[in-house]
Formats: sequence, structure tokens, C-alpha cells
Amino acid sequence: MALSRGGAASSSPSGREHLPIPKVRESSFLGDDMEPVPPQSPGEGELRQRRGCGARRTACDTRRRMLKGEAVALKHPKSSRGHSDDLAVAPLFGLETRTIPRHELPRDELSPEVAYQIIHDELMLDGNARLNVATFVTTWMEPQVEKLMAECIDKNMIDKDEYPQTAELESRCVAMLSRLWHAPEAEVATGCSTTGSSEAAMLGGLALKRRWQRRRAAAGEPTGRPNLVMGINVQVCWEKFANYWDVEMRLVPMEGDRFHLSPEEAVARCDENTIGVVAVLGSTFDGSYEPVKEICEALDAFQAETGLDVPVHVDGASGAFVAPFIDPDLAWDFRLPRVASINASGHKYGLVYPGVGWVVWRNPEALPEDLIFWVNYLGDNMPTFALNFSRPGAQVVAQYYNFLRLGFGGYRRVQGYARDVATRLSGRIAELGPFELLTKGDELAVFAFKLRNKVDNFTVFDVSNAMRERGWQLPAYSFPKNREDLAALRVVVRRGFTHDLADLLVSDLERQLPRLQKQPAPVHDAANTSGFHH
Repeated sequence: MALSRGGAASSSPSGREHLPIPKVRESSFLGDDMEPVPPQSPGEGELRQRRGCGARRTACDTRRRMLKGEAVALKHPKSSRGHSDDLAVAPLFGLETRTIPRHELPRDELSPEVAYQIIHDELMLDGNARLNVATFVTTWMEPQVEKLMAECIDKNMIDKDEYPQTAELESRCVAMLSRLWHAPEAEVATGCSTTGSSEAAMLGGLALKRRWQRRRAAAGEPTGRPNLVMGINVQVCWEKFANYWDVEMRLVPMEGDRFHLSPEEAVARCDENTIGVVAVLGSTFDGSYEPVKEICEALDAFQAETGLDVPVHVDGASGAFVAPFIDPDLAWDFRLPRVASINASGHKYGLVYPGVGWVVWRNPEALPEDLIFWVNYLGDNMPTFALNFSRPGAQVVAQYYNFLRLGFGGYRRVQGYARDVATRLSGRIAELGPFELLTKGDELAVFAFKLRNKVDNFTVFDVSNAMRERGWQLPAYSFPKNREDLAALRVVVRRGFTHDLADLLVSDLERQLPRLQKQPAPVHDAANTSGFHH
């Protein structure tokens, strides 16, 4: 079965209304903090302590301005409106003397050429996506699929009656993933597309919670204190899930050289209120796989001892599109009976532009029916299980294009090449001298590295800022609780990042190092860097 899927205003001194801004999140795996998060949920206080202090300063400044009654727009903390509220139109199209307001609607129309040129020129200030080694998100696709996406730009994925063939392509994708991940009942594949792996993860978490509630209610037990066990390295979507749906996060901190969840630590935090354990196939901190099979085996022993049956959800945001192709013998998916659901990001190593994720359940029984809604006001009676309603269908079409175009062998070659680039690049960086590898890119094509302990006159944040001068977005960030002493740089190798680009990255590192090594003392740290932080 394939399923498709505020607050009161405050016044500024100028009289315009602005929406109140929620609490600012204190970390980002991609870079600077930009996203609002509601108040803490149970267990979240511990998580907040793992984050860097730079974002806390930004959050405090924002809250201070709100308390003074000032208008606060939701924006990147380092952005600026500049000195003028008006845009001066370039001397084109006979509009030399005209200005256009930046922050309110113009009084009348513009020609499409002028509107395009204004926006086009401003967007030149954005970074070069191909030089962004911070993001996991796809930044290159073939021109043929870009043409397909343009042809589908107006298609609404939720409207399966109007766009039945787009819905059919979604169903085929779910069936392919169900088989790829070894679902025992793949012929009745149960899953759906989403806007990304974050939404997919939340749907998987909702199913875990609802199944736990049903079991507890049937046994006459209370259902008011659910918890979810995971490593402290999880992506922020799990913070959101716990916050939005009142689930306690039981976070396993890092210890020593262990940067993710271990079987022993996972089991130690499970009890009768545990709705599940989240195992991450590809940590955003260092690209490593968590030991899914060993976690399942530990939970098997835990059930034999206590009678408590705790399911596993695999967050395969990146790894679920990597391991099946280049780590075929690794048992992490539905081959393990305890794995109930898997989420993945089509727009990461699924190789699609941003806007698509996937969630697949082991079988129809793993997805409670009362989570599925049926709507008939689009022309037919259609099922939907999603956090939003309307969304574009073009990315689903693009995902099907990749499956059709590449096949198993094509994905194996693409992901294998990315791993080759990552492992070779990590080795070259290690040879430069000042750096020490934490991982080497031999699981996900992602690796993290730090400065050697003897280096005390510059920091990884200095390195990140220096590389920005050459156009590279190389993230530097601090690790979470119990390893706050560790700060690292990370490289994500994606499709389109070639050996040639890797060589250019190394060359630019070599170009910047002599200047950094002459510094008498560090210039940037987690609190004052203009680069990246957690």
C-alpha cells in the first residue's frame, strides 16, 4: 500500500504587524542556526546542553528584543537588511529612476524581465552549491530529469485522482524500496513519499507511539509517559518529534571514541514505557553507521529477560540509499525481525533535488490503520498519512527517473565512486600534517577530522573561515555532551563531487595552512566564528 501524503501578531513601531518568533534552535548540522523550535519537551533539557554557545547568544538576543516589544523577523542570525528599504532598479527597460520597496508589496506590477533580473542579481550572493561540503542534500542532477521536473512543476502529489500516473510512480517507488530493504511482505508494500526524511522519521515515530499505546491500553496499563531511546548524535527531526508529540527523549551521550549509540547503552535505557529505539544508519556528525544488528540482538536478549518487546526504527536518511548497493552483506534492514520501519531521504543519497523522503513499514500491521485518513474532496476517496497535505509531485517523478535510469548497478557505481573520493580525500587531508581523522569515509562517503592536540595557535573554526575565502563551505562544529572538548571539520561527498574537486579542496587547504600556522593565537571559536557551529 502506497500512501500519499502561529500565534497573535505584535505591532512594530512603524505600525506593521509581525508574527511572534518561537525559541531559536541552538544548533545546526548544516551550519548557522536558522530554525525555530517550540519549548522543550521532557528529556530535551539534556539535549540542549550539548549545543554550542554561539547560537545561544543569538537566541538570547532574539528573546530580549521580543520582551522589549520590538519587531523580530524570522531570519538567519547573521543576515542584514542593509541601509535601504528600497531597491534601485538598474538602468534597463526604461525604469532608470524607479525604486521598488524591499519589505512591502510594490504598488503595481513589474514586467517579468525586470522582476527576474532583480531577483537573479540578488541570488548571485548565494554560495556555490557544488562547493558546499557541509550539506548532505543533492546539488546535481542530469538535465533530462530537470526537464521532467519542469514538466511536473504544477502537479500536486496529494491529488491522485487528477494525477493518477504520478501516484502510480509513487507506488512503484515504494514497492522498489520495500524490496530493496528486504520487507517480508514486499508484494503488499506499505509506505509513502514525504517532503523529506524528517517528515518520514516523524511518521515512523508516530506509528511506534500508537502501537505502544494500543498494547498498553489493551493490558490496562497507563499510556501517559512514552519514551524513545536514541544516541545524542541524532538529527534534529527527532528532537522535534519528541517535542511535538510529548515523548521523552532518552539520549545516550558520547563517550571517549564512541560517537554514536551502542547496544549496551540502548538497552540500559529501555523500560515498559519505551516505544522504540532509533538506530541511525549514517551519523550526521561523522558519517558512521550505528550497529543496527547488534542493537537488535541486545533487544532480543532484553525481551527474553524482561518480556518487553521493543521495536527498532532505522533512521536511514542517508545510509538506506548507500548500504544496499555497496554494503550488501550488512544486516541493518527488514532482514532483522525487530526492525519495524525505515525512513530515508530521496534528496540525499537518493540523488534527487530537495523535496522528497520515504518511509516504509515492515508490513501493513506495523502501520496502525487509525493513523491513515481518507479524503474525498479531490474527486475520489484517497488515503493520506502525512504531516502536510499538498506538496509537489515533481520530486517523486525525479526519484522514479533515478530508479529507472540508474538501476541497481548505476546506484552501486555512483555510491561506490563517492566512497572512493571520500576515502582518498580523507587520506590526503591526513597527510597534510595538522589534521587527525575521526572517520575516513568508508561507510557513508562522509568523514570528520580534527586538529592534532599539539596545534594550539589556530582552531578548526579558523580553518573553516579561511576556506570560505576560496568559496568552500567546510563546516566546523563542536561535539555534544561528554565530548564538548572535541571540535571537528566534516566533508560530505555527494554525486557531482569528483576527484578533481577533491584535489582542489586539498590545494586550497594547503594554500591556507601557512598563514594559519603563523597565527600567534586562535581567532575564531564556536562562539564567534562566522562559519559553522553546533
